[in-house]
Parts: sequence; structure tokens; C-alpha cells
Amino acid sequence: MTNHKDIATPIRTKEILKKYGFSVKKSLGQNFIIDTNILSNIVEAAGLNKETNVVEVGPGIGALTEHLARASKEVIAFEIDDRLLPVLADTLSPYDNVSIIHQDVLQANLKEVLTEKVDLAEPLMVVANLPYYITTPIVMYFLESVVRIDALVIMMQKEVAERITAAPGSKAYGSLTIAVQYHMDAEIAFIVPKTVFMPQPNVDSAIIKLTRRTTPSVEVMDEKVFFELTRAAFVQRRKTLWNNLLGKYGKEEAMKEKLIQALDYAGIDPKRRGETLSLTEFGKLADGICLKVLN
Repeated sequence: MTNHKDIATPIRTKEILKKYGFSVKKSLGQNFIIDTNILSNIVEAAGLNKETNVVEVGPGIGALTEHLARASKEVIAFEIDDRLLPVLADTLSPYDNVSIIHQDVLQANLKEVLTEKVDLAEPLMVVANLPYYITTPIVMYFLESVVRIDALVIMMQKEVAERITAAPGSKAYGSLTIAVQYHMDAEIAFIVPKTVFMPQPNVDSAIIKLTRRTTPSVEVMDEKVFFELTRAAFVQRRKTLWNNLLGKYGKEEAMKEKLIQALDYAGIDPKRRGETLSLTEFGKLADGICLKVLN
């Protein structure tokens, strides 16, 4: 096993692609990592050990997968591109703790698939180099899943990572920030230059680590109202919170009166913009809306 040649080198990657006559599909966001140091750093950031089970999305030709297999208990990798199945069967043949699931993870019954392969009481992480075009839906899918994911260590466009880890008042802060930070502690582990991929993407990437909080970052009366409010607050970023609230809840005089009461309850100036509110302030306003607007 130790003399097994790493997949993630420029020469081996080219050899594998040539052997299978594989051409990269831009539509699937296929960029293969050709730097083993980056992969070691990802595994290190995840803090994997032989008690941890890992879900991977988009294993490609198996470059990250083999590093995960060496460091963790079981790896369940979802691959949508059937052209890669024979490649993965070959490149990952030395590892008996990897299962390749030929399915779109967003369409999968995650609980069913994982129950067959692992004990869901054991630590479970998502570690993946995500296809750029579908990063946000995949992150939200795992955060909201009935299967408890303890942490996600994922590669994504640097700009998206900055949005997820943003602080209130910054340009990057928005409803995605809040949706993730409600459930998880978020930090950027390190930046990945575009030069370590084949083919090279147009932008740099970042490895982000999301760690499940024991309780949500803010306690609210109704989660659904909270998330609807935070989305509404950013519909038109340049508009005041007041204008976005009218757009969401209605402009009738009676509704305006109720919204003023909700803002008063939360102690929030209607002239502020959504991006200036902290998660705690959004939580208070969501409660105000529950009490004054929706009851």
C-alpha cells in the first residue's frame, strides 16, 4: 500500500485520463487536483482518524478519495458521471474501505445509503472538492439533512467561502452566511491556488471548515420565519430593511403598523440595511414578526 503511486500528480493524472480517453466536462465542474500536499492539508484540516466515516461528493478520478481512505474508517463517495466509474474502480482498487455510489447526492436518500455502509452513531464528516456550480445547494443539503453531519471540510470558490464566513456589515455577508452560521461554526482553513488543478479553473479556491454547533447560534421561536426573514432582508441589498420587509409582508397600512411594532420589539431601526444586522438581531426581529405580524 505504501508504494502505491499517488493519483494526484500531473504525470499520473494525465496517464489515467489518457488510459480511459477521458475528456473533462465543464458542465460538471470537473477540475482535478494535481498536488498531493493540498490533499494532505485537507485531511489534516478535517482531523480524520480511523473512527471517522466520510462522505465525499464528486470523487473525480479518486485523488482526494485515496487520501481519505488512508486516514478514515469508511469513505462513501457520490459520483454522478458514469464515465468515471471504471476509472475509480481501477484507481481505488487498493482500498477496501471505499464505496462509490453512482448517484446525484441531492437526489439520494442519504440516510438509506449511509445506513447500509456505516454506523450513523459514529462520527460522520463530509470532505469534498465540490463542483463550483452546485456548491450552495450541496452545503445546504448536508446542513438540513436528517443525517447528522458533524463537520464539513470542503473546497469551493474562494468568493463563496468568503460569503459563508463573512461578518455583519461586510459586502460578502448575506442570507447564505446566516443559513450556514446558524447551524455551524465556519472558518476558512486555507486558500488553494488555481494552479494546482487540471484543467485550471478561472478563480482561486478555499478550504472551508464547518463544525456543527451543539445548539443553533441564535434561539428563535420559529426557524421557518427566521430563514424567510433573512432571505427577504437581502432581496434588494441596496434597499433599507423597511423596504425589503414591505416587499415581503405587504404595504397595507395595517401591515405597516404591525411591522413597526415588530421592529420596536427587536429594537431595530427600520432605516438600517439587512447586511448590518447580526444573527442575534435577525433572531429578535423574527420573534417580533411571529408575535406582532403573524399571530
